[in-house]
Amino acid sequence: MSQKLQAPRGTRDFYPDEMRLRRWLFDHFEEVARRYGFEQIDAPIVEHEELFTRKAGEEIVEQLYHFELHDRRLALRPEMTPSLARMVLARSGSLRMPLRWFSLPQCWRYERMTRGRKREHYQWNMDIWGEPDVTAEAELIAAACDLLDRVAIPRGDVKIRINNRKLLEQTLAQSVLRERPERFAPLCVVIDKIDKIGPDAVLELLTDPGGEVALPPEDGRFVVDWLGLRDLGDALSSGPAHSSGGAELSRLFELLDAYGIADRVVFDASVVRGLAYYTGVVFEAFDTAGELRAICGGGRYDNLLETLGGRHTPAVGFGLGDVVIGELLADRNLLPDCTRELDALVFPFGETERRAAVGVATALRKQGLAVDLVLNEARLKRVLSDADHNGARRVYLLGPDELARGEVLVRDLQSGEQHTEPLAEPDGEPPHN
Repeated sequence: MSQKLQAPRGTRDFYPDEMRLRRWLFDHFEEVARRYGFEQIDAPIVEHEELFTRKAGEEIVEQLYHFELHDRRLALRPEMTPSLARMVLARSGSLRMPLRWFSLPQCWRYERMTRGRKREHYQWNMDIWGEPDVTAEAELIAAACDLLDRVAIPRGDVKIRINNRKLLEQTLAQSVLRERPERFAPLCVVIDKIDKIGPDAVLELLTDPGGEVALPPEDGRFVVDWLGLRDLGDALSSGPAHSSGGAELSRLFELLDAYGIADRVVFDASVVRGLAYYTGVVFEAFDTAGELRAICGGGRYDNLLETLGGRHTPAVGFGLGDVVIGELLADRNLLPDCTRELDALVFPFGETERRAAVGVATALRKQGLAVDLVLNEARLKRVLSDADHNGARRVYLLGPDELARGEVLVRDLQSGEQHTEPLAEPDGEPPHN
């Protein structure tokens, strides 16, 4: 097949069977959001490029699908959060905080593809604006766990790893970054790669004399060793006394216990998230088998609105992509058999019966039923086979004899029983469903 007749590499076509699966998953996203009191929003898929290029040094800047049109630099959105911040800023004087918003955007990144990573994906985003306390983080993490339960992923198959950038920054500020605090942001970009390239490679990048961080070897080793901590008590003891980041983590874990999900969350000092706008608690969900990339990720980004010229506004959110969770569900044979939903098929035997068949189909559709009207001349055997294949519950058969009697033959494909119904009830009502 010619390349131009194929979807661009890293993108997907959604045929009806894939669309039914996507709709099933999106319905779960929307239902969890509804139960947590969130409202849905959306934004243009094309934004001004500048919205995403302010954070220099991040991989996402190099992965933009960008172009110039009529002297404007535009880009396909690689993530939803900057668009969300722009929307909040545009109505900052009239919005009643806190906001609970969710979205299902299609996002684009020109990146190296691996299992669970494509160049376009849909992402379930949930964000809370205007709440500075970690009660917001707890609510979001609980919602993510509810989604995993709804799609029947076994409880022990996914863990949510949690850290706090404040604790990391406060720990390093009293030691290796005491004289160079400006290097914290590029340091986070480097250490976010630890799962991809390993601690030795991260150490090499941190201590590269020509790099943005350029730590002495002993300081680089301290950072890598700290990233290996998996006990919150150990992290707190190695950090400054009365760390606000540590206090937030302690309170968050207490709240998650109240939600009944303490067994699903763990402290992990290596989680920092690669985006520069994160300011506090950060978290990522991973399959415990370690076979896939992060299932979801998020955190607090209290300063983002200020970078756009707005007032300081606390905010926290997460994104969960459809590709990775689809892989996880497929691995565990948890994807449902989403058959086509069709209530009825109406079959006129010939053109003489077509007008009456249109009336039958129209009456059934007015009742809210999904109805397929056969549009051409076909054999009855083929029509019945198609109806069964498409999951139709009933077939309405209209031949010369039925038309002469003013009725339609109705066959129930599940029971095999059949009966006749008048083409129109005496009072003008449509046929029974």
